[in-house]
Amino acid sequence: MSGMSLPSRRGVLLGALGAGIGAGLPLTAASPASASGEVPRGTPPVLLTEQATQQILVLDPRRRVWDTEGDPSVVRWAFSPTRHAGYKDLRPEDSWVYPSESKVRRHKGRTYVLTTASFGFVAVVDYPSGKRYWGAAIGPGDDLFNPHSAEILPDGNVAVACSTGALVRLYAASQGPRASRYAEAELKGAHGLHWDGAREVLWAIGDDELVTYEVGGTRARPALTRRSSVGLPVGTPGKTPGGHDLFPVAGRPGRLWVTTNAAVFQYDISGARFVRDYAGHEKIDRKSVKAVGNDARTGQVLTTVPESGLEETWWTTKVSVHRPQGEYELIDGGIYKARWFLPR
Repeated sequence: MSGMSLPSRRGVLLGALGAGIGAGLPLTAASPASASGEVPRGTPPVLLTEQATQQILVLDPRRRVWDTEGDPSVVRWAFSPTRHAGYKDLRPEDSWVYPSESKVRRHKGRTYVLTTASFGFVAVVDYPSGKRYWGAAIGPGDDLFNPHSAEILPDGNVAVACSTGALVRLYAASQGPRASRYAEAELKGAHGLHWDGAREVLWAIGDDELVTYEVGGTRARPALTRRSSVGLPVGTPGKTPGGHDLFPVAGRPGRLWVTTNAAVFQYDISGARFVRDYAGHEKIDRKSVKAVGNDARTGQVLTTVPESGLEETWWTTKVSVHRPQGEYELIDGGIYKARWFLPR
């Protein structure tokens, strides 16, 4: 969705996929691979931002084709704030349009799914209850700010990257589920965020640069100060690199996944350089990758790339798997991002 205006909201959610469906199912694929042998043992569930039905989904990794209407058992968990009274003040009927991020995090012994939507919705959602840890509506009802990613910090505060708004905000979410105080810093095309506990900095990716912020102030009155910046590799001459996804490389704490309009890199933090020396780069490294992440246990990498012929130009019905090569398909889907469900 980067660099384009957003049309009016899409239609009705699938009523059959209620929040919390399948929440009692295990989140590890403990059984052997499917009959075809395509899915490695221990493959984690897949977490999707599903825009065609405006939901966050956790899906069975042992099934290569997900038909949520024909076989609801493929859904291990589903979330939409329109089904939870605890999000009513955020006007999800206006703000929950085009969910743009979903990532899973552990905080103080609990599991949370962090999510944003392009028309203003941001929340940290308790898993599997769906209850609200914290949430906000930033300019609900339009794409003025376009929240594109979020991150929870060790003190319980929450950072939000707003691409159209060209800013990173740090909310005092530790003060309660409706806390509204924030600090902010400018970042053109802000798209992705990652808290680096080893270095105690907040990483953020924008259109042209990868930056770090120092977090100061107090939990109730946080502050953000830019510490460093490095320009993103130029793809097409004369065009912005178009930084998009930012995610830690599992099993390699000194590296970050970085996607741009043109390529998929890893950023070597100690060497301060963008590299393409990672395993499987021949298939993974391509243009327009919206999300990337790896599972350290099985070595598999997930990516999503837009597919032509769908209702929106940034949607796909496919989730690519690498090492070994494979693919998931969501019937009638409108996927934006996919990630392994790996709480960290």
